[in-house]
Amino acid sequence: MDLYTIRNELNAGRTIYDLNLRVTYYARVSTEKDEQVHSLKNQIEYYSDYIKRNQKWTYVEGYIDEGISGTSVNKRESFLKMISDAKLGKFDFIITKEISRFSRNTLDSIKYTQELLSYGVGVLFQSDNINTLMPDAELRLTIMSSIAQDEVRKISERVKFGFKRAIEKGVVLGNNKIWGYRKDNGKLVIDEKEAEIVRLIFDMYATRNMGIRGISTKLDNMGIRNNNGNPFSFSTIKSILTNPKYMGYYCGNKTHKFDYKLHERKYLDQTEWVMYKDEETVPPIVSEEIWHKANYILKGRSEKQSAEDKTSYQNKYAYSGKIICTEHNVPYYRSLYRYSSGNKEVWQCKKYVEKGKEGCTAPSIYTSELEMIIKKAYDEIIVNRSEIIHEMVAMYSSLGSQSKIKEDIAKVKMEINQILKMKDKLLELSINSRLSDDEFERRNNRFNDDIDKLNIRLKELDEDEMKNKEISCSVETLRKVIAKEINYDGGPDNKLLESLLDKIEVYKTDRKNEIDLKVYFKVLAKPFDYKILRDRKSTSVCCGQYI
Repeated sequence: MDLYTIRNELNAGRTIYDLNLRVTYYARVSTEKDEQVHSLKNQIEYYSDYIKRNQKWTYVEGYIDEGISGTSVNKRESFLKMISDAKLGKFDFIITKEISRFSRNTLDSIKYTQELLSYGVGVLFQSDNINTLMPDAELRLTIMSSIAQDEVRKISERVKFGFKRAIEKGVVLGNNKIWGYRKDNGKLVIDEKEAEIVRLIFDMYATRNMGIRGISTKLDNMGIRNNNGNPFSFSTIKSILTNPKYMGYYCGNKTHKFDYKLHERKYLDQTEWVMYKDEETVPPIVSEEIWHKANYILKGRSEKQSAEDKTSYQNKYAYSGKIICTEHNVPYYRSLYRYSSGNKEVWQCKKYVEKGKEGCTAPSIYTSELEMIIKKAYDEIIVNRSEIIHEMVAMYSSLGSQSKIKEDIAKVKMEINQILKMKDKLLELSINSRLSDDEFERRNNRFNDDIDKLNIRLKELDEDEMKNKEISCSVETLRKVIAKEINYDGGPDNKLLESLLDKIEVYKTDRKNEIDLKVYFKVLAKPFDYKILRDRKSTSVCCGQYI
């Protein structure tokens, strides 16, 4: 029966129950909890029986969505199939419980009922007593949909308020399962078996100079896998390394949902997090020192990856990112030359790798030549040890002048905690109606601004502290070289180079078989100058000089 005929019949005084209609129903619950599933079962039984009892109606199998929110229709497969089937003319009328079953979004409700009407299909919202076949239905639908949508907004605000209150009270939110912990009444309890794996990840990354993918492979080879039996992913290991909870810090307000009608969440900048030390609620698995060291390394590597010199094997090889073409100010990439006598590792300018000689004419450097240079540089350090020791003393003195950084960090954290307590009291005053909304907002915004400034200062202090630790590590490595405590006869290892070597600059000369290089070490004020001399039979390094 077409829409024109149906409306004529209704205007003549007949009801929808008097018309020969093909009738279906739509049922939905928003969660998969037992009580909701039971409700869905009741809906199905009720509407199937309701339609079949009317002798004038022809029953059409209903459309059902389980465990899906009504805020948007985008992921409701059965709903969208129902719209598609309506266009194909498979039924004339849909019965559903209420507008909120159809959609809690006003625009969606109106849009889809109008689309269904264009296909000659009406909808009965039974609890709301709205039949879209009637002329006044659109106005009533708009009003009722707006009420349903506003209820979603209120629920969203109540949930946000609950989350905010929980954060201010230090209740741990988020997943019930955090690797290395289990949650118990809003607090975290260490799972010692998993915690050992967390400690191992931090140790491999912060002290053994392993990359995240290398750690994943190492864990897999050791038979250590996640709860699903799969290898630890890159994102899982990175999230472990960057989660402040592992050093005993409460951390909340990391994401924010800006619009209750949308499901997307924005990840907030770290300066906006609510973060403070709370070992009672969040017992530490690793020390603050190793956590900050790991994150300092991670930040440095991330910056290298995002810069022009990004490469898929950054930090995988000893000299990755450390050899610089002075002609284009870009890094050298590793490659292999294949000879009948065996493969040789070689480093070439990035531009040469991309375009050949048209891209760059700077010379290639063999790893064997680099190792000769580094060994010679270590020898030169020993020869120039008097001057270098003087520089080391000056370096230690500058570090000593910044020894109050830890004290400053503690003061900043104390100030943040004091402001959070004041925010908590402010909220209580507002809840008890002892403070106007405008006054609450004004004071709360001022507190938030103060916390933002303190978090920025805390981040700067943490970075200064890690820089000092990195310098101290480099100075200690240099001391061991001078004291001949490091045996580099077999060539320098990655950890030694990472700690000491800053960069090697490559200069093209007018002579085909001569290459000039400058070697910079992290804690030395001046570079070493070297020249590579090649002939058909051998390669030599000369002119080592601490400039």
